[in-house]
Amino acid sequence: MNHPATAPDYLNPDIEPGLPWVRVPLIDATEETVAPFGILVDDPGDVDIEIVRWPAQGTRPVDPDTGDEAGTTEGIFESEWRGDILYGKNDAVGGHYILGYGCDPATAREGAPRAPRRILLWHANYHPDGGQLFFPRERTPFVVPLARPGDDVTPADFVCLRFDGSRGLYIHPNIWHEGVFTLGERQRFFDRQGAVHARVSVDFAREFECLLEVDLGSEAAAE
Repeated sequence: MNHPATAPDYLNPDIEPGLPWVRVPLIDATEETVAPFGILVDDPGDVDIEIVRWPAQGTRPVDPDTGDEAGTTEGIFESEWRGDILYGKNDAVGGHYILGYGCDPATAREGAPRAPRRILLWHANYHPDGGQLFFPRERTPFVVPLARPGDDVTPADFVCLRFDGSRGLYIHPNIWHEGVFTLGERQRFFDRQGAVHARVSVDFAREFECLLEVDLGSEAAAE
Protein backbone atom coordinates (compact mmCIF):
# COMPACT_ATOMS: atom_id res chain seq x y z
CA MET A 1 0.00 0.00 0.00
CA ASN A 2 1.42 3.38 -1.04
CA HIS A 3 0.53 6.07 1.45
CA PRO A 4 -0.25 9.57 0.12
CA ALA A 5 2.85 11.75 -0.03
CA THR A 6 0.97 14.87 1.06
CA ALA A 7 -1.25 15.57 4.03
CA PRO A 8 -4.99 15.81 3.29
CA ASP A 9 -6.79 19.13 3.06
CA TYR A 10 -9.03 18.81 6.10
CA LEU A 11 -11.56 21.40 4.95
CA ASN A 12 -11.60 20.32 1.30
CA PRO A 13 -10.92 16.58 1.11
CA ASP A 14 -11.77 16.41 -2.64
CA ILE A 15 -13.39 12.98 -2.35
CA GLU A 16 -14.23 11.09 -5.52
CA PRO A 17 -18.01 10.68 -5.87
CA GLY A 18 -19.69 7.30 -5.55
CA LEU A 19 -17.10 5.53 -3.41
CA PRO A 20 -18.34 2.35 -1.72
CA TRP A 21 -19.12 2.38 2.00
CA VAL A 22 -17.57 -0.08 4.45
CA ARG A 23 -19.80 -0.65 7.49
CA VAL A 24 -18.14 -0.09 10.88
CA PRO A 25 -19.59 -2.03 13.85
CA LEU A 26 -21.39 0.25 16.33
CA ILE A 27 -20.78 -0.94 19.91
CA ASP A 28 -21.85 0.47 23.27
CA ALA A 29 -18.96 1.93 25.27
CA THR A 30 -18.29 -0.12 28.42
CA GLU A 31 -15.20 -0.70 30.53
CA GLU A 32 -14.53 -3.84 28.48
CA THR A 33 -15.12 -2.44 24.99
CA VAL A 34 -13.07 0.69 25.69
CA ALA A 35 -10.14 -1.21 27.26
CA PRO A 36 -8.24 -1.96 24.00
CA PHE A 37 -8.12 1.77 23.26
CA GLY A 38 -8.13 3.62 26.59
CA ILE A 39 -10.40 4.16 29.58
CA LEU A 40 -13.80 5.63 30.44
CA VAL A 41 -13.52 8.88 32.38
CA ASP A 42 -15.75 10.14 35.19
CA ASP A 43 -13.60 13.15 36.15
CA PRO A 44 -11.11 14.69 33.70
CA GLY A 45 -9.04 15.90 36.63
CA ASP A 46 -8.21 12.30 37.51
CA VAL A 47 -6.57 11.52 34.16
CA ASP A 48 -2.83 11.78 33.54
CA ILE A 49 -2.03 12.24 29.85
CA GLU A 50 0.65 9.80 28.71
CA ILE A 51 3.56 11.55 26.98
CA VAL A 52 5.84 9.47 24.75
CA ARG A 53 9.58 10.18 24.89
CA TRP A 54 11.08 11.53 21.67
CA PRO A 55 12.55 8.55 19.80
CA ALA A 56 16.28 8.07 19.40
CA GLN A 57 17.54 8.68 15.86
CA GLY A 58 20.40 6.19 15.98
CA THR A 59 22.25 3.88 18.36
CA ARG A 60 22.64 6.47 21.11
CA PRO A 61 19.69 6.75 23.49
CA VAL A 62 17.81 9.92 24.35
CA ASP A 63 18.84 11.06 27.82
CA PRO A 64 16.24 9.74 30.29
CA ASP A 65 15.41 13.18 31.72
CA THR A 66 14.69 14.70 28.30
CA GLY A 67 12.44 14.19 25.30
CA ASP A 68 9.10 14.18 27.12
CA GLU A 69 8.98 17.69 28.54
CA ALA A 70 6.60 19.46 26.14
CA GLY A 71 3.68 18.70 28.45
CA THR A 72 0.05 19.01 27.40
CA THR A 73 -2.28 21.48 25.78
CA GLU A 74 -6.01 21.81 26.35
CA GLY A 75 -9.09 23.55 25.04
CA ILE A 76 -12.56 22.91 23.65
CA PHE A 77 -13.20 20.42 20.87
CA GLU A 78 -16.43 21.26 19.09
CA SER A 79 -18.40 18.81 16.94
CA GLU A 80 -21.13 20.42 14.85
CA TRP A 81 -23.42 19.36 12.02
CA ARG A 82 -24.06 21.96 9.34
CA GLY A 83 -26.59 20.29 7.09
CA ASP A 84 -24.97 17.11 5.75
CA ILE A 85 -21.44 17.99 6.89
CA LEU A 86 -19.91 17.33 10.31
CA TYR A 87 -17.27 19.88 11.27
CA GLY A 88 -14.76 19.63 14.08
CA LYS A 89 -12.85 22.47 15.71
CA ASN A 90 -10.08 21.83 18.22
CA ASP A 91 -9.02 24.97 20.06
CA ALA A 92 -6.26 23.08 21.89
CA VAL A 93 -4.20 22.79 18.69
CA GLY A 94 -5.88 25.34 16.41
CA GLY A 95 -7.42 22.66 14.20
CA HIS A 96 -10.50 22.94 11.97
CA TYR A 97 -11.70 19.92 10.01
CA ILE A 98 -14.45 18.16 8.11
CA LEU A 99 -14.88 15.07 10.26
CA GLY A 100 -17.51 13.31 8.18
CA TYR A 101 -20.67 13.44 6.12
CA GLY A 102 -24.28 12.37 6.48
CA CYS A 103 -24.53 11.37 2.79
CA ASP A 104 -22.27 10.95 -0.23
CA PRO A 105 -19.82 13.90 -0.06
CA ALA A 106 -20.60 14.77 -3.68
CA THR A 107 -24.19 15.65 -2.75
CA ALA A 108 -23.53 16.95 0.79
CA ARG A 109 -24.66 20.51 1.43
CA GLU A 110 -24.39 22.88 4.35
CA GLY A 111 -27.59 24.10 5.96
CA ALA A 112 -29.53 23.99 9.19
CA PRO A 113 -28.01 21.53 11.67
CA ARG A 114 -29.79 18.21 12.06
CA ALA A 115 -29.12 14.90 13.77
CA PRO A 116 -27.60 12.34 11.38
CA ARG A 117 -28.82 8.86 10.42
CA ARG A 118 -25.33 7.82 9.36
CA ILE A 119 -21.80 9.17 9.45
CA LEU A 120 -19.41 8.65 6.54
CA LEU A 121 -15.79 8.84 7.64
CA TRP A 122 -13.04 9.71 5.12
CA HIS A 123 -10.03 10.01 7.42
CA ALA A 124 -8.54 8.96 10.77
CA ASN A 125 -5.33 9.70 12.65
CA TYR A 126 -3.25 8.86 15.70
CA HIS A 127 -0.85 10.79 17.92
CA PRO A 128 2.52 9.13 18.54
CA ASP A 129 3.56 11.81 21.05
CA GLY A 130 0.84 11.33 23.67
CA GLY A 131 -2.66 10.35 24.71
CA GLN A 132 -5.84 12.40 24.35
CA LEU A 133 -8.82 13.08 26.61
CA PHE A 134 -12.34 14.00 25.46
CA PHE A 135 -14.94 14.88 28.10
CA PRO A 136 -18.44 16.09 27.10
CA ARG A 137 -19.53 19.53 28.28
CA GLU A 138 -23.08 18.71 27.19
CA ARG A 139 -24.00 15.29 28.55
CA THR A 140 -25.59 14.03 25.36
CA PRO A 141 -24.73 10.94 23.25
CA PHE A 142 -21.74 10.80 20.93
CA VAL A 143 -19.69 8.22 19.05
CA VAL A 144 -15.97 7.71 18.46
CA PRO A 145 -14.40 5.53 15.72
CA LEU A 146 -11.31 3.69 16.96
CA ALA A 147 -8.72 1.12 15.88
CA ARG A 148 -5.70 -0.46 17.53
CA PRO A 149 -2.17 0.78 16.76
CA GLY A 150 -0.35 -0.11 13.55
CA ASP A 151 0.49 1.68 10.32
CA ASP A 152 -0.87 -1.31 8.36
CA VAL A 153 -4.39 -0.36 9.50
CA THR A 154 -7.31 -1.12 7.16
CA PRO A 155 -11.00 -0.10 7.18
CA ALA A 156 -11.90 -3.52 8.62
CA ASP A 157 -9.88 -2.75 11.78
CA PHE A 158 -12.22 0.00 12.95
CA VAL A 159 -15.09 -0.11 15.40
CA CYS A 160 -17.26 2.79 16.55
CA LEU A 161 -18.03 3.15 20.25
CA ARG A 162 -21.32 4.75 21.32
CA PHE A 163 -21.32 6.84 24.51
CA ASP A 164 -24.43 7.97 26.37
CA GLY A 165 -22.81 11.29 27.36
CA SER A 166 -22.43 10.59 31.07
CA ARG A 167 -18.70 9.79 30.83
CA GLY A 168 -15.73 10.82 28.75
CA LEU A 169 -12.99 8.94 26.93
CA TYR A 170 -9.23 8.85 27.30
CA ILE A 171 -7.32 7.17 24.47
CA HIS A 172 -3.73 5.95 24.64
CA PRO A 173 -0.97 7.15 22.31
CA ASN A 174 -0.96 5.55 18.83
CA ILE A 175 -4.69 4.69 18.89
CA TRP A 176 -6.41 5.45 15.60
CA HIS A 177 -9.38 7.83 15.99
CA GLU A 178 -11.05 10.84 14.38
CA GLY A 179 -12.21 13.24 17.04
CA VAL A 180 -15.65 12.84 18.57
CA PHE A 181 -18.91 12.79 16.63
CA THR A 182 -22.00 14.33 18.17
CA LEU A 183 -25.32 12.58 17.63
CA GLY A 184 -27.15 15.85 18.07
CA GLU A 185 -26.68 19.15 16.28
CA ARG A 186 -23.68 20.49 18.21
CA GLN A 187 -21.63 19.34 21.18
CA ARG A 188 -18.54 20.59 22.99
CA PHE A 189 -15.87 18.53 24.70
CA PHE A 190 -13.03 19.39 27.04
CA ASP A 191 -9.88 18.23 25.25
CA ARG A 192 -6.43 17.64 26.71
CA GLN A 193 -3.58 16.08 24.70
CA GLY A 194 0.17 16.06 24.12
CA ALA A 195 1.46 19.51 23.19
CA VAL A 196 3.76 18.25 20.44
CA HIS A 197 0.63 17.15 18.55
CA ALA A 198 2.30 14.84 16.06
CA ARG A 199 -0.37 13.41 13.76
CA VAL A 200 -0.23 10.33 11.51
CA SER A 201 -3.10 10.00 9.03
CA VAL A 202 -4.98 7.41 7.02
CA ASP A 203 -7.09 8.71 4.13
CA PHE A 204 -9.66 6.02 3.37
CA ALA A 205 -10.87 7.73 0.21
CA ARG A 206 -7.40 7.99 -1.35
CA GLU A 207 -5.75 4.87 0.07
CA PHE A 208 -8.61 2.35 0.02
CA GLU A 209 -11.09 4.02 -2.37
CA CYS A 210 -13.90 3.76 0.17
CA LEU A 211 -15.58 5.58 3.03
CA LEU A 212 -16.30 4.14 6.48
CA GLU A 213 -20.00 4.09 7.37
CA VAL A 214 -21.38 4.31 10.88
CA ASP A 215 -25.07 3.45 10.49
CA LEU A 216 -27.04 5.17 13.24
CA GLY A 217 -30.48 4.20 11.90
CA SER A 218 -33.32 6.06 13.57
CA GLU A 219 -31.59 6.12 16.95
CA ALA A 220 -29.94 9.51 16.57
CA ALA A 221 -33.10 11.14 15.27
CA ALA A 222 -34.91 9.99 18.41
CA GLU A 223 -32.44 11.66 20.79
